[in-house]
Amino acid sequence: MFTDDVVREIAQAAAHLGLEPALLLAVAEVESAGKAFAVVKGRREPLIRFEGHYFDRRLDEEKRTFARRKGLASPEAGAIANPASQAARWRMVEAAAAIDAKAAFESVSWGLGQVMGSHWAWLGYASVDALAADARSGVAGQAGLMLKYIEKAGLTEALRKRDWAAFARGYNGPGYKQNAYDAKIAAAYRRYAGGDDGDAAPADAPDGSGLLQQGSRGDAVAKLQQDLAALGYPVVADGIFGPLTKIALLAFQEDHDLDTDGIAGPRTLAALRLALPEAAEGPGLWSVLAAWLARLFGRS
Repeated sequence: MFTDDVVREIAQAAAHLGLEPALLLAVAEVESAGKAFAVVKGRREPLIRFEGHYFDRRLDEEKRTFARRKGLASPEAGAIANPASQAARWRMVEAAAAIDAKAAFESVSWGLGQVMGSHWAWLGYASVDALAADARSGVAGQAGLMLKYIEKAGLTEALRKRDWAAFARGYNGPGYKQNAYDAKIAAAYRRYAGGDDGDAAPADAPDGSGLLQQGSRGDAVAKLQQDLAALGYPVVADGIFGPLTKIALLAFQEDHDLDTDGIAGPRTLAALRLALPEAAEGPGLWSVLAAWLARLFGRS
């Protein structure tokens, strides 16, 4: 599972483009096994996979012969095994880049969405180096790269509609059922959307004075979500206190020097009320976005 700060950055990237955050989080989790980066030589790097058959067909004859001799290229998909550790994979890419840097970076699948570097021009980048720089810039860059691919591949609507099979076929290929790719995304989505988080669903106190926490549902939760959204925290007002609502609440608590327990008790709710007038000059971007998303996905 992603850490809270990673969840927040992915959710913000999704919300900026009007996509339900739980959808992008689900795809990212399945693609990356819930890990956003590895520390390589003291630097946080995106997860990568090197495809030796891509590298093979991007080289001239002299370079290809040399790369094959070094065990870095093959005409056969899967023949060049990726080491288990990310550090070893980065060393492999460095060795390939010493032969042909452009071909090497084009032969890497990058980051949260495991997007191939070879798509750089198709995705509107000036160079493969620019695509790699986005992926290496942090979680937001990786999420942005993944979103570009989803949009360019025409998969946004399938994802919005939660047509898992159609999305999986387009993103993972026709053999997606062999590894239950669609089922994995569906399960991850339910966890992030709050429909399958393993917690009980305590009833809200009728006067709103009870504690709101993960698993809570109802109008008081929806009001909490609306207030958080109005203050700039990416959350959809669906009345379900799921993982994304907890992440948003934790961020609010941290920003306002409250106990960061992810529970909306009297002190947190009072701080929310005090903070809201600062954003009351008009409907902020996030409040408008939250209301739009709630209508779009049929939640209230």
